Amino acid sequence: MASLATQFSTFLFLCPLGIRRLLCSFSLYLKNPSLYRSRTWYFSEPTWKNIDFYTLLIALPFAAFSYLFFFLAFSGHPTHRFAFLQQSQVVSLFWVLLILIIFRENFDIPENFIFVFAGIAFLVDYMMMGQGITGIGGVVYELFGELTLVCAGSCLLLSIRPTSFLAEFLLSSGLVFKGTWALQIGLSLYTDAFALKGCDNILMSLAQQGLTDIVKCELEEDRLRGIALMNLLFIGHAIVVLVASFGLFGLLCRNRNLRCGEASGPLLAELESMTMQMHPLPEFELE
Repeated sequence: MASLATQFSTFLFLCPLGIRRLLCSFSLYLKNPSLYRSRTWYFSEPTWKNIDFYTLLIALPFAAFSYLFFFLAFSGHPTHRFAFLQQSQVVSLFWVLLILIIFRENFDIPENFIFVFAGIAFLVDYMMMGQGITGIGGVVYELFGELTLVCAGSCLLLSIRPTSFLAEFLLSSGLVFKGTWALQIGLSLYTDAFALKGCDNILMSLAQQGLTDIVKCELEEDRLRGIALMNLLFIGHAIVVLVASFGLFGLLCRNRNLRCGEASGPLLAELESMTMQMHPLPEFELE
């Protein structure tokens, strides 16, 4: 249940974050495509609308401490024990990222530096993800790692070219995808109700013995079928996230009232200054 709770928490953190980025980046792009510039975080006025940011700012230190506590209390196999320490370090990196974003809003910190730091944090997450897990679990976490690489590459590209709407789209939709796939991992690997046919989920008591395959299949045919099913589910998640993202973009094109409120901070001031210096440009609309 601890693993299921971890994956479900990841889903609750990443999906709203990715959807918010999609909504705000689409809204900012539709306002004036020629002046579009990605942001490390899309702050809004009034302050209470940024409750998701401050929730993460408070929740991530608790999550990092929880992983550290499990590392100190868990007396099982070293591979599983040190996984808690690695996760604590990864969560701490993203908490530092939020601190840097706050400093960015109040001090003159280069925005590309924050994107580089975010990319490094995703790369560290990728290197530590699913270590020591083999079999079906290894395949599932490998797919999860590929999504993390997409987010890392998008952040590094935005550090070089912050006007890249494609990179922002990949980052935002990648966060949503990571959230839904984390939920799928929790259901498929850590529950009996959604267990793969012919396979059993290994309990933590067995993991303490040093087993690295968290899903045990009696027959090779069951294992191969399970891998094929997880690959098919991954493709299904990709299609759903892509269609939902395009649907959101089309909806915002047709209905201005649904667009995200005006962002605040240095970017908004820069955008308004550039708009005053140039001739007004018509809004991009889909007929």
